[in-house]
Amino acid sequence: MIVLIGVLVVIVGFATKRNPLLVVGVAGIATGLLGGLSPREVLAAFGEGFASSRAVTIFAITLPVIGLLERYGLQEQARTVISRFAKLTTGRFLTLYLGLRQLTAALGLNSLGGPAQTVRPLVAPMAEGAAEKRYGPLPERAREKVRSYSSSADTVGLFFGEDCFLAVGSILLITGFVNTTYDQQLEPLQLALWAIPTALCAFLIHGARMLRLDRSLARELAAPGGDRVRTAAEEATK
Repeated sequence: MIVLIGVLVVIVGFATKRNPLLVVGVAGIATGLLGGLSPREVLAAFGEGFASSRAVTIFAITLPVIGLLERYGLQEQARTVISRFAKLTTGRFLTLYLGLRQLTAALGLNSLGGPAQTVRPLVAPMAEGAAEKRYGPLPERAREKVRSYSSSADTVGLFFGEDCFLAVGSILLITGFVNTTYDQQLEPLQLALWAIPTALCAFLIHGARMLRLDRSLARELAAPGGDRVRTAAEEATK
């Protein structure tokens, strides 16, 4: 049981808001040493784990590319494009993205979206642009709300869409475990089909929340006469 100290290290490290990479590294070293491994064997285990999951380091390439695109006006162009669609509100745009994210995830194209490569440089600026088209410059509170809804559209779409794909890891794990442990003949197609109703419910429920965002922004940013309500921060700057 002493090797479970590594789990305690992770809990304490995250609770005290330490660097996640440092916490996981210390926990791994502690677990290996307490489990009877030599320092050389612990280092070899880290090397094997890194070599077998090299795709994790792909961010070292994508982040600089996204940074260069943003530096040269990617977000501004996204806002300009969305402002050309008169009837496309923030809620409607995010609902469309939610459906697109679910559809692509159901086809196994998980890498087409994501918080870093899609939401931050494209989806969030376009959602903000749709709101600014109606209400003008957004206060910080409303801007953060739009960004959080943009991120939730990506997360919910991926989470409930990927289970409709036959070769996703969770489907294969469930079928392998059930077939091996309970001597069943469960096929991945069966689980994928049963995931479709759940994905549809997720789209309807979260899509309704996205559409309610338009009313929420209208209450916060527009007075009954149609004029924007100035926040205390805006008043203070004048």
